[in-house]
Amino acid sequence: MSPLNSLFKNAKLALTDAQTALDNLTGSAIDLTVPTVRLGVTGLARSGKTVFISALVHNLIAGGRLPLLDAAGTGRLARAYLQPQPDDNVPRFNYEQHVETLTKDRLWPESTHQISELRLTIEYESATFLNRQLGGGKLHLDIVDYPGEWLLDLVLLRQDFRQFSEEALKRAKARPDLSEEFLSTLARYQDKLHDEFSEDIARGLANTFTTYLSRCRDDENALSMLPPGRFLMPGDMKGTPALTFAPLNLGDTQVKPKAGTLLAIMERRYEAYRKHVVRPFFKNHFAKLDRQIVLVDALTAINAGPEALDDLSGALTEIMGAFRPGKASWLFSIVSRKIDRILFAATKADHLRREDHDHLELLLKQLVERAINRAEFSGASVETLALASVRATRQATVHQDGAETPALLGTPMPEETIGEMKFDGEEEAAIFPGDLPDDLGDLFSTEQNHDTPEDQTALKYVRFRPPKLERTAEGLTLSLPHIRLDSAMEFLLGDKLA
Repeated sequence: MSPLNSLFKNAKLALTDAQTALDNLTGSAIDLTVPTVRLGVTGLARSGKTVFISALVHNLIAGGRLPLLDAAGTGRLARAYLQPQPDDNVPRFNYEQHVETLTKDRLWPESTHQISELRLTIEYESATFLNRQLGGGKLHLDIVDYPGEWLLDLVLLRQDFRQFSEEALKRAKARPDLSEEFLSTLARYQDKLHDEFSEDIARGLANTFTTYLSRCRDDENALSMLPPGRFLMPGDMKGTPALTFAPLNLGDTQVKPKAGTLLAIMERRYEAYRKHVVRPFFKNHFAKLDRQIVLVDALTAINAGPEALDDLSGALTEIMGAFRPGKASWLFSIVSRKIDRILFAATKADHLRREDHDHLELLLKQLVERAINRAEFSGASVETLALASVRATRQATVHQDGAETPALLGTPMPEETIGEMKFDGEEEAAIFPGDLPDDLGDLFSTEQNHDTPEDQTALKYVRFRPPKLERTAEGLTLSLPHIRLDSAMEFLLGDKLA
């Protein structure tokens, strides 16, 4: 890059930062009347973002059982209610529909495919005598829901087209079983890179690249490092030139491509993706967050095997690298907001026996160890937690042939299988999912332990339907049950409700 281009690039970044600072200054002026916390909720596909937000809001509005949220456990939480969100150009999170799907249909709501927002206002009594004399407390909680795949795109801001191509092809070549069609298509057009641009060739490369990414994301593979994220979640950008490109095998050549060639146009479209997709997401949404929760579906990765777990660890490290962690102060947050609390949460803890929850949390710590060290060094508070936003199972004990076997009792989703058994989605079943090993390193090993009976080492996690809501003796319907959702709330919001 020439000195002039480097100067121009730095000037553009400075202008973007200045605009972000001005936006934060405006938001801070409004916050002087009612404090606002902008909570980012993200995670990779099927990690439970929609369920987490729905359960959090439902339990606060409906007065759910939240003993570990201090404001609720001490009776200081007065009420919580929804209000119009502050950003009129962002889709509203469809809370009402999602809760109806969970409670009435007993189905899991659709996954996050775009950014959405919801404002929840919480009224509470302060824990300190002085603040209580000044009146009741109030907090706006702006929840920003966005796909984790979009977060992984932020790494592209520091990669030019060559660097992106090298990284993407390295991952593709490591999984020829998934990328064969794309790699063969790329090889077929290798000698066309400097020929006149062909839309048919570009579309063929983009389509086979997208198919490869989609195969990576399937449950049986559960790979996570899949940028560009919009290729799998295109929304209204489907078919646009900014999503019609693919990584190319550029070799050692450093010659600037001739205008109008396949290589030049593919490089231009990559830059358009960074300019029109990635940068606006960073500027308009990500750079304005105060707190962040990253939901992690470690169980699906365990089901898929060691390679999926290793890939998940790499993705989580990249996700943390995208944050701007640091200790926030009131004055500093006016100029440049910092995410000062980050929670990594392993979801679907209800798919494990209670005795394995600590193992699941320890596994998560291992997956994000490098990322956590980086954030803590910058002054941010980071924690890990195993939770179930909605608890779909109950602990049970099965008595058979004079022996007692611990199990989970719940209703498996239709078409879920264990061995030759297929569930219909209606009947409850007692299932022993297997135990996480004491040595979690075994999960990252491809070697099998032949000294242990197969039925004790096999780990198989099935999906369960949401539970039927319990009723009190007076006929009142209780709120959605959970595991440690209140612990997550306390870490993310407890200091703001003190």
